[in-house]
Amino acid sequence: MSKKESFIKGTIILAVAALVARVLGLVQRVPLEHMLNDIGDASFTLANNVYLMLLTVATAGIPSTLSKMVSERHALDKPAEARRVYHAALIFAGAAGLFMTLLLFFGAPFYATHIAKQPEAAAAIQALAPALLLFPAIAMMRGYFQGRNNMTAGGISQIIEQIARVVTAIGLAYVLLRMGYDDAWIAAGASFGGVLGSIGAFAVMLYFTIKLRQSDRELNMPAADRSIPLGGIYRDIFTLSIPIVLSSLAVPAVNFIDGSIVKPLLMGQIGLEQATSALGILGNRAQSVAGIPPILAIALSTSLIPIISAAFARKDQEHLKQQVTLAMRVAILTGMPVVIALCVASYSINGLLFSSLGGSGIIGLLTFGTIFQITMMTTNSILLGIGKAKLSMVHVMIGIAVKLAASFLLSQFFGIYGIIGSTALCFLVITLLNLRSIKAIVSFSILGGRWTGFLLTVAVAGGIGYGLNQAGIQLVHVMPARVAFLITCLVVGAAVVILYLVLLVVLGVLRKEELSTYPRPLQKVFRPLMRLQPSRIRERS
Repeated sequence: MSKKESFIKGTIILAVAALVARVLGLVQRVPLEHMLNDIGDASFTLANNVYLMLLTVATAGIPSTLSKMVSERHALDKPAEARRVYHAALIFAGAAGLFMTLLLFFGAPFYATHIAKQPEAAAAIQALAPALLLFPAIAMMRGYFQGRNNMTAGGISQIIEQIARVVTAIGLAYVLLRMGYDDAWIAAGASFGGVLGSIGAFAVMLYFTIKLRQSDRELNMPAADRSIPLGGIYRDIFTLSIPIVLSSLAVPAVNFIDGSIVKPLLMGQIGLEQATSALGILGNRAQSVAGIPPILAIALSTSLIPIISAAFARKDQEHLKQQVTLAMRVAILTGMPVVIALCVASYSINGLLFSSLGGSGIIGLLTFGTIFQITMMTTNSILLGIGKAKLSMVHVMIGIAVKLAASFLLSQFFGIYGIIGSTALCFLVITLLNLRSIKAIVSFSILGGRWTGFLLTVAVAGGIGYGLNQAGIQLVHVMPARVAFLITCLVVGAAVVILYLVLLVVLGVLRKEELSTYPRPLQKVFRPLMRLQPSRIRERS
């Protein structure tokens, strides 16, 4: 299999796994949103945000570092060193998991009461704490397998993790609801699903670890080189992983910041009840829907690290340039139609999935900003792959500082929408800083002179999609509301995607001679459409 095919296959595996996991996560949020009131929604949101923040810190960026170090050592034919690095990472995972579990459990009451102003969230946060015992080790295992160019193990473990999490969360929440417990305990039961998810994911990774060991024995792969001191390995790991963890904190840090500041900033403007409701909508509705567009970017980012690291280690500048260009184009071109469709249909999506129509604007605006999250995540991974993790770290820190300052400023004028707008601004700032640094190292062009055609495509597809949504929601007067919203979502989604693809071709954003550089699934989609491209564009290209 060629390097390009390996990259594309890995991306597809991770994208499919992430899509399934994200859909299952959304499936979990929908019934929970119906079972919980505003206090329960806010408590569940805070528990997840705090947990994801600490999980990132607990793993200290080592999975990404591990993927990079393992990939480089196998590229240089040093598998014994790669195994020693992996063993060192697992030892750290055990210690970090225990420490973070204790920190989360005993620190939950203080954070919930005095910082987030949501004391009912303490039990939900504590219920998630045991999951941190296993997830650092799971993350190390995934990083090692990715470094060995095996994306299947991590992908399947993600899916099993989500199935176990969803079944447990919904089941426990329902049982507690029927038994008459209040929302704080129902949210805690739902949070405990993460613990069962961690057990399921760990079991899958153990299974693949046993299979890999058997395969390595058949190939006479050497055992870990125990002569290499752990101190030196940890020094190398942390030198790279500390910048990586700070780079990886962008999204969980933004969500953590929002969970911590929404109520303190908005209580004086709109009152305690409305502020609690806004926090619940932001976490349980908007963040769930907005998590869909970046799925491919997450897969691209994870797949990019070993591919770019290996090319950089071999000093293969041409291959590096091709991969950077391919990743940026695919991330933007495939992420945008999903962003458009979800934004313009946010009212219908809200009505279809959730218990009330309030908060549609919050869903739409947060989803719009994810296009910058997509570009930020992809460029962060490129910088990591070319050995510039410190630059990525600095840029993320600048972006988070912008996020904090803008949240405090804009919330005074626009309320919750100002806080959401500051998130998009944060991701945009990080993206621009990353692109400037990458172009100083690797010469590449994403779309060149075709940005006008691309922006026109986005505007036309978005405008028509919005019009169709406004027309579709009138169906609530002639049929059950959820049926009307379902039909509207399907029509808008199909229309936006089809129109977007056609306009990309007609306006020359995509051209026939470039198809061979794209993943095969995209080639199959675009090749029939190329007959629609005007001859003047084909001749010019």
